[in-house]
Amino acid sequence: MVKVKGVADDMIANNLQPGYYPHPGEVLKDEIIYRGLSQRRVAQEIGVTVSQLNEVLNGKRALNAEMAIVLCTYLDIDAEPLLTMQMHYNMAQARKNPKIITQLNKLAQHVAVL
Repeated sequence: MVKVKGVADDMIANNLQPGYYPHPGEVLKDEIIYRGLSQRRVAQEIGVTVSQLNEVLNGKRALNAEMAIVLCTYLDIDAEPLLTMQMHYNMAQARKNPKIITQLNKLAQHVAVL
């Protein structure tokens, strides 16, 4: 982390974290809508249930590697950036989790003692 005298660490441009990481399902949903496809048709053609696809597209379920490969192959788009988006989304959600925040605060106190 960059240290600048008189400036809080979280206010230095190199240390800023985006406030919002989109779920990759948002991107996929937009792509499906743009192409005029129905979720039912896509689910049927890639071999998953409509509810599984719908949960991914609405951010209720994580985009896993298997779903990414199959769905992105179907849409002819690269799966890796979407999986990276999922990882960033997961990290952002974890950072907001009260249990994780409490645990990190305890760890910070422990580390400060060392």
